[in-house]
Amino acid sequence: MALTGTGPLALPDVEDARHDARSALAAVTAATRTLGDDGLAGPSTLPGWSRSHVLAHVTAIGEAMARQAEHAARGALVEVYDGGAAGREAGIQAGAGRSVAAHVVALEALAERLDAAWPEPGSSGWDAPVTYRDGTVADALVAWWREVRVHAVDLDAGIGLDTWPRSLDLHLLDFLGVRLADDVVVELASEPTVLGVGPGGLRLAAEPGISPDSETPLGSDPGFDARAGVVVRGRLTDVAAWLAGRAPDAAPLAFRSGEPVALPEISPWPSPYSPPR
Repeated sequence: MALTGTGPLALPDVEDARHDARSALAAVTAATRTLGDDGLAGPSTLPGWSRSHVLAHVTAIGEAMARQAEHAARGALVEVYDGGAAGREAGIQAGAGRSVAAHVVALEALAERLDAAWPEPGSSGWDAPVTYRDGTVADALVAWWREVRVHAVDLDAGIGLDTWPRSLDLHLLDFLGVRLADDVVVELASEPTVLGVGPGGLRLAAEPGISPDSETPLGSDPGFDARAGVVVRGRLTDVAAWLAGRAPDAAPLAFRSGEPVALPEISPWPSPYSPPR
């Protein structure tokens, strides 16, 4: 992932995200083939959802993002889910009744549909507007990448957090910072970088007396004091998993003024109907 510009946002490279999303979907499809009926009906890591529910959701969100791109290519706008939130829920419940074979067929068809829906590399089609968070086709692609990578782990079928690329970890810190009421400082294990994460997005935290390297591709925020507020320490993937509401391999630790405190509370996942920051 290229962290571009001097602004606060970590912007994923569209082509990298597209290729990694394709790999994630292939991994989900391969894992699905190994599930028998009992495995399919067994619990996922999401409360109240079986593995079949997770697969139904992966298919549904992929179809929704393909639909956004297909309509955008014609200069049209369409709601994220046919029937809105109620249509989303009905589709997941219906899809959860599929057999393993039916899930595999649906996932393979989705892969073909997405391949056809995304614009060519470098095309202006990536900038076409969509209704998903009042964004663009590129935003729809990044949403799909985020969803398929996160839910691949939720499936609890042998795909772990170690499959999340660094680019996704950084993107999750940026996108999900809105779940925090206030900015936190993130000190990454075995890395010198100090990050500011919160409602304002992902930034380099400017520590007093230290001038951020002008060659650093992620913009720093000189108004962000790394000494103030809560400091969260842990590996990048574990911090991203915590902020995504998933169980990290090793729980991050939180401190205030050097003393251990509870990790900050996080609010619900951003709605697909919410506008971007």
